[in-house]
Amino acid sequence: MAVQEARGGADAGAPGGGHSSGCTCGDCPHGAREGHRRAVAEFLLLRDGFAAGQGLPAAVAHSAQASRQWVSEELTQSAELVAERGRAEGEAWLARLWRRTAITVWALVVVLLLVQALTAIGTGWTAARTAGLLAALVAAGALTAAAWFHRGRGGVLAPLIGEDNRLSTSRTVAAVWVLFVAYVVLVLAGRLAAASGHAERDALLAGLELARGAGVATVLAVVCGIAVLVRRVVGLRVLGQRLQKVRADRPRAADLLTDDAGRGAFADIQYVAISAAAVLFAAVRLARRPDQLPDLPWGLAVVVLVSAATYLAGKYAEGGRPVILSVVRAREAGDLDAPVRTGDDIEIRGAGFVPPGAQGADRLSRMVVRIGAVNVHVPLVPVTGGFSNPTDAVLTVPVPADVEPGRVEVQVVTAAGVETNRYAIDVTD
Repeated sequence: MAVQEARGGADAGAPGGGHSSGCTCGDCPHGAREGHRRAVAEFLLLRDGFAAGQGLPAAVAHSAQASRQWVSEELTQSAELVAERGRAEGEAWLARLWRRTAITVWALVVVLLLVQALTAIGTGWTAARTAGLLAALVAAGALTAAAWFHRGRGGVLAPLIGEDNRLSTSRTVAAVWVLFVAYVVLVLAGRLAAASGHAERDALLAGLELARGAGVATVLAVVCGIAVLVRRVVGLRVLGQRLQKVRADRPRAADLLTDDAGRGAFADIQYVAISAAAVLFAAVRLARRPDQLPDLPWGLAVVVLVSAATYLAGKYAEGGRPVILSVVRAREAGDLDAPVRTGDDIEIRGAGFVPPGAQGADRLSRMVVRIGAVNVHVPLVPVTGGFSNPTDAVLTVPVPADVEPGRVEVQVVTAAGVETNRYAIDVTD
């Protein structure tokens, strides 16, 4: 399929098409997605061709190192185009997202209206239902205005997007609780404004007492504190080179449940699941008793607090600094055992060389190995479906002729800019 897209890409921007909402040329915002798909298809076609030994010029085919370097440079240039197209697609996607978020907000208002209408059958329409609907309208209007002011950054989702351009789990959970509590206060304010008797007003004011909403208030304080603390913890760990972070092309809903590499994260999943269940329980309590703050049972509140503590502990435990464990001379079949000399390939073994989310070729091509005072870019070695070099545990680089014989130190700089420990090796003439 990728090959067909690459071969058919030239026909997509045929003359007479023009730049319109259906443009697929990839050179305008309307075609950003198509341009990215086409660049990815061309890159995959190039990579798999090189992996099969096709496309090598005769001038470098005689030398394994020369052909490897040439292939790496060609793949790096193609990967940079893919990354550029990906960033353009991400910006265009965020610019379109604010309308979708606004539509979603108003769709939820319609759902609330339908639910209230169905539950009013047989019991009649009440002042509490009117207050709930008006509160939803006020909240939806405020969210729509916020979405418009942040229309270039994802609309309503703008405050939930972290510095790495991913949806933040802690911010999302805290935002859900904040919106729910704000909605509850608006409902009670609407009922208080419509109340006619002193007894009814006194009952509504009593419903706002801390004794009624201690559980909800405690959970709200904790999840908001977790959102602030996690941002601080991640920032300090990144600056201290104890955590590797690379920027994503655009946020995705899956970010709430996965780590930076797209793998399911237990700490995130349990935090989202338990918080969603607790919010749903509190919403049911509000529907049953719309004259007071939802009295979240302390048992359920403690469960949410334990979940939040688990999530925070997971943030402290994730990541780690990359490390070099050993450096040996790379040996091919038939080679004699020998010391490391200039021109030889060395194999660096360790852990954490490829940060989570940096598996793309544009990120891998940024990896550098310092051998003494010489910076050596790690060559990309393609295989069908991926790369055999570099990997998270092994890197292979040549020792350039500029390295002075003697004892030199080897250090890896990852795509996230984090440096490993220094490992000393002996280079002979």
